[in-house]
Amino acid sequence: MTNLPPNAQNPDHLSNDAAQELLRQLRQKQGNWVEWGSAIAKLQKAGYNPQDIFEATGFEQIQQNQVVVGAQVYNSLVSAGASGAAQSHYAQRGSDVLYELRLLTQQERAAAAELTFQHKIDADEAREIARAIKDFSYLGTQPPGFENHPGDAIAYQCWKLARQNTDLQQRSRLIAKGLKFAHSQTARQQIEQLLTDFSVVPKRPAPTLPFYRLESEAELPRVVPVVGELPLTPKDLQAIPLIEEIGSFRMVKFAGEQAWVPLPGWQTLLSAEDPVAIMCNSDRLPTQTPTTPEPVLVVVDRAQRQWDAGSYFVVDNSSELDFQWFETAPQVPILGRIIVIVRPKKILDEELTKDSWQIDE
Repeated sequence: MTNLPPNAQNPDHLSNDAAQELLRQLRQKQGNWVEWGSAIAKLQKAGYNPQDIFEATGFEQIQQNQVVVGAQVYNSLVSAGASGAAQSHYAQRGSDVLYELRLLTQQERAAAAELTFQHKIDADEAREIARAIKDFSYLGTQPPGFENHPGDAIAYQCWKLARQNTDLQQRSRLIAKGLKFAHSQTARQQIEQLLTDFSVVPKRPAPTLPFYRLESEAELPRVVPVVGELPLTPKDLQAIPLIEEIGSFRMVKFAGEQAWVPLPGWQTLLSAEDPVAIMCNSDRLPTQTPTTPEPVLVVVDRAQRQWDAGSYFVVDNSSELDFQWFETAPQVPILGRIIVIVRPKKILDEELTKDSWQIDE
């Protein structure tokens, strides 16, 4: 039997017997994927490491994240009263589809899940649908002819993109997609007008996300605690807690909840008035270029809350932080402007860098 290692930090108590039972259920794939997600969430909330869970069950970390988040979305569908057919379908399959709906509100998730179920949508298209619904919710006023429904939200996105497109083949594809998802008759009429109206509305390009990649060892400083100024006592020296560097960005966390992360003195950081750092995977960013997800550090200046079309912002998305670019002034509160997105340094062998004699050779 594979046991989890002793866990010193256990914020949500879980007995060893209970943990072993959850491991057994996961290892033997008992129940459905929603139950797997619930079991993994309990283990992680109790403080167990995803790598240890993987070694004990065979669930890779990316799979753990997908089923945990997907199960949370599924439970919100049940709470919001999604149809029995949709609930039954997603209880057996579709964790990847529900995972893509994670940024939506509970009511939006239920409506979007109904739509993805009816149209047999895969995960890639579900990602586009979720973004269209979220962008539609950010609009200050409801566009003429389009109702507050996920089908109309997708139709509006297609209508908007088709009007900006000069390629007739691409334009026709967008019109067909808009007609497929349009919920209201008025939305269908708006899209059908594009069959005879070939005028093009210029598209405002989205700005480039401010990515930085840590490249050299000199850009990976260490945070060192300060004991104080002499005279000091041995007790003063012993009072400083042991610092443990965490993750790709060497974040430092003490016994409390506050944590710090070292960053190079780039000018954009030095000039920031109230910078804070948010950790996430790069697939949470509103980028148009598909890339392999990697951990990133998003630095936000909380003092910059004035909208402009050349920046990305952090906003309140139904009591959760979300990153967005707005072509026009939004109606949602802006909480800060993204000033830097840091990618971790690519290290082929992290253990090798700790041996100076090997580096010198």
